Amino acid sequence: MKSSERIKVCHTVSLPDPVKLARYERSPELGPRVLFFSGGTALKDFSRRLVRYTHNSIHIITPFDSGGSSAELRRAFNMIAVGDMRNRLMALSERLPGSDSAIFDLFAYRLPKNEPRDTLREELFALRDGKHPLIIAVDDPMRKLIRNHLRFFTECMPDTFDLRGASIGNLILAGGYFNYGRHIDPVIYLFSKLVDVKGTVRPVSSADLHLAAEMADGSCIVGQHLITGKETAPIASPVKRLFLTRDLEPEGTPEPCEVQIRSKVSDLIRKAELICYPMGSFYTSIIANLLPRGVGACISRNDCPKIYIPNSAPDPEQHGMSLSGCVRVLLDALMSSCDHECARDQLLNFMLVDTRRGEYPLPLDLPRIRRLGIEIIDTDLVDDDNPPFLSPKKVLAHLLSIV
Repeated sequence: MKSSERIKVCHTVSLPDPVKLARYERSPELGPRVLFFSGGTALKDFSRRLVRYTHNSIHIITPFDSGGSSAELRRAFNMIAVGDMRNRLMALSERLPGSDSAIFDLFAYRLPKNEPRDTLREELFALRDGKHPLIIAVDDPMRKLIRNHLRFFTECMPDTFDLRGASIGNLILAGGYFNYGRHIDPVIYLFSKLVDVKGTVRPVSSADLHLAAEMADGSCIVGQHLITGKETAPIASPVKRLFLTRDLEPEGTPEPCEVQIRSKVSDLIRKAELICYPMGSFYTSIIANLLPRGVGACISRNDCPKIYIPNSAPDPEQHGMSLSGCVRVLLDALMSSCDHECARDQLLNFMLVDTRRGEYPLPLDLPRIRRLGIEIIDTDLVDDDNPPFLSPKKVLAHLLSIV
């Protein structure tokens, strides 16, 4: 049998294209393979709407979070962060009106922050032993699976583990991670099947690494939670360079380290029909995903369209940056993770913005962006009820019309 041939076809599309969107909505199981590089929260509402149009989206998630519930897990077990993956899995799980919400309620539940240590341990053990109302509400076989993973977690949990504010969903995923020999993919696959996730979620790396930023003022910050400014004061100097390092609390200057892109991730990039660098924390969500060696090379070898959707509202991580500066940093990160020379149009083709109502970092300098060979799509994207934030509905309509 003769193997199939690949040809490159160029055509003009309408933005948005209601006919194309109607086709996707009618048969989402046949929807396009749109790939996103992101963190876990910025695309939460977007992902919930996305499943109406495609069940084939691909989400490459950064596993380098060092704040919140993930911080204690990483400190105790030297593991990747699972919180952003949990967020995306649940956002892509098609929760129909009137359906049983027990599994969503359980995964979203956090232990109290102000209860005594023994009280928190008792509540966790009640969940593990099937005696807590949240676990009783979950049907089998999911209940047995969750209890099994919580058992693995409690067996590994040190006595000093701080359960205050712990995400039960994160603890369940961590227990599965231990159960499968510290491999996260089998856990993601199993839970994706059990809660009917309409898409593919994978971490860009399975290495236990942290983000570090060299700042323009000569200082250095280690830890995603410090760079993003969500749990501490916002950064006071522009980021000069973002890199990966092994130690969250190094003695002296942090040592950069390299990690290669996972083969499973490169396969997903190769299959994508559209690659998107979406809204979200600029450095800790988007650029962080491009740090593993080979990400840019895989992107460059895929002839599909690539599009950047910058934040339409202020992002503390973009301190001192212009919009054209963001594009330049994005391109530099992509080129740095290539193992061969490639043209810019192999890495980025379009930028989707609403300059009339969005609050983008100034100066915009759109002519400079166009000189980089990037086509700017400047259209109505901002949420009418929540300016200057982007409307998931409007962004999705334009994005899917390109495929």
